[in-house]
Amino acid sequence: MEQERKSTVAITGASSGVGLQAAKALADRGWFVVMACRNLDKTKKAAESVGMPADSYQIIHLDLASLNSVREFVKDFRETGRTLDALVCNAAVYLPLSKEPQRSAEGYELSVATNHLGHFLLCNLMLEDLQKSSLSEPRMVILGTVTANPKELGGKIPIPAPPDLGNLQGFEAGFKEPIAMINGKKFKSGKAYKDSKLCNVLTMRELHRRYHDSTGIVFSSLYPGCVATTALFRNHYSLFQKIFPLFQKYITGGFVSEELAGERVAAVVADPEFSESGSYWSWGNRQKKGRQSFVQEVSDEASDDDKAKRLWELSEKLVGLA
Repeated sequence: MEQERKSTVAITGASSGVGLQAAKALADRGWFVVMACRNLDKTKKAAESVGMPADSYQIIHLDLASLNSVREFVKDFRETGRTLDALVCNAAVYLPLSKEPQRSAEGYELSVATNHLGHFLLCNLMLEDLQKSSLSEPRMVILGTVTANPKELGGKIPIPAPPDLGNLQGFEAGFKEPIAMINGKKFKSGKAYKDSKLCNVLTMRELHRRYHDSTGIVFSSLYPGCVATTALFRNHYSLFQKIFPLFQKYITGGFVSEELAGERVAAVVADPEFSESGSYWSWGNRQKKGRQSFVQEVSDEASDDDKAKRLWELSEKLVGLA
């Protein structure tokens, strides 16, 4: 029975990188972790490799690129009988070398489908679960990235292009072949990733606007620092994978270990000082020992309430909620 009284958190993409380390950090804090991942065997081995006790977690299949899989995950979670106290939307795909768009099960461009639409559906469906939490402030946390925020130093680099959702023309037109970008323009794989992460922040802010006052759920985002060794970069050039961590360690000073990033995610999930809903938390571009968190200003586009509402309405249609 002791296990049943633990607070429960579900984390997407918990089989490696920041998600895995956040799972470990929360398990170490006494939370029960639902690891929501595509590859069950890989996730089990990963949990064992970081020393997570067998009774501290459960693995449930989730493929964010399939809306049916998202719905199945919610059903499977509810069948466990557990109460959800926090949801961490961590998983992401980054396909920087793709010349042509890859497609999700529903025919949407893959990075936006996985990073935004899959999480958008998951967040909407699991609002009901979070409202049953016995915690005074259940939390929903969506990971951001510096590259999608031109207000930060790391987001000012316009390569391949800055995030820009335009007037959401691509979503308006149904976001299927031949459309691959949210603004309806020519496909750029790196920009598609940035756009998807901008959508994550707009979604977090719209969740806060719609639901915080009525539910008490704390909605927030964070950039935990540049985790240059993560599997997010597995689809990049091998030379980039070798040089990028060194560049972040010795040139920019932005490097953060997967373990420290995971601890930061766990803190935003569990610590009282992160109870300000609607906030985007950061530790800055240059990492120093003992770095303190602060609420980071987000870009003008990420602050656009009208765009957040329109993105919400169009996303509802694309995922079948409308």
